[in-house]
Amino acid sequence: MPRGERKKLKTLIGTYPHTAPLKSGAVRSDRFDLEFTEIVPVWDGFKGMIREDRYDVSEMAVVTYLIARAHEKPLALLPTAMIGRFQHPFAIYNAGKGPLTPADLNGKRVGIRSFTTTTGAWLRGILANDYGVDLDSIEWVTFEDPHMAEYKDTTQRAPEGKKIVPMLLDGELDVVLGETSNDPRVKPLFGNPQAEAQRWYAKHKAVPINHLVVMRKADVAADPETAREVYRLLLEGKRLAGAPPSPDPLPFGIEANRPSLELIADYAYQQQLIPRPLSVDEMFEETRDLFGA
Repeated sequence: MPRGERKKLKTLIGTYPHTAPLKSGAVRSDRFDLEFTEIVPVWDGFKGMIREDRYDVSEMAVVTYLIARAHEKPLALLPTAMIGRFQHPFAIYNAGKGPLTPADLNGKRVGIRSFTTTTGAWLRGILANDYGVDLDSIEWVTFEDPHMAEYKDTTQRAPEGKKIVPMLLDGELDVVLGETSNDPRVKPLFGNPQAEAQRWYAKHKAVPINHLVVMRKADVAADPETAREVYRLLLEGKRLAGAPPSPDPLPFGIEANRPSLELIADYAYQQQLIPRPLSVDEMFEETRDLFGA
């Protein structure tokens, strides 16, 4: 790099209240500039990071990261939650076809954007572990390939040109995961999803995390201070966004993320998304000494 020229990091991160200060320049680094790529929705860019190594800093779906880690992709995870939310509202059905509850799900036909989406893994884990649903009895219908080419998708692919919510409304799917709809026929599978989410939180003491941030393993090893600075910038953006609700859907730090990541790693292994269990300490092997707790 020529003397006096600032280092630039190619960055893929969505626009949220807690990242807007970084994108506006209100939060900046003395060490480097973040050069943002805008992709909406942001997860459409994850395949470019996983398969083509396009970014120096990238938001990343948790399950995509877990699959990448299990297949020894050279990524380092930062304990910086970008999206976290209770998942119960994102399971819907067409009430025009009759009432449906989680207890009725065995043997049904369920649509999901991709089988490896993090929201899908959360909801399947909740259905299996908290409601006794037999996931193997369900006919899974998907619409997109996984981000990770190494993951072998054995689900049924929806016909070309078909859309997920219209298939639900047409009766071609019984339930859809990971979507919402304003159509009056559409109802939540969990009758009162907010109440069910609060019961789930009381049991598990975790907010489901969907996205964290990754960098290249080699970059972090060669320049750990840059990884620390990326973390600092994101944390400052969160601070400027104001006090988070309780429980905090955007935890920062390894211990703050541990309850959620332990659960989703267990769910991913149960669902054969990853071939072996992964511990939280293993997930942060390259960065656990950089950020303390």
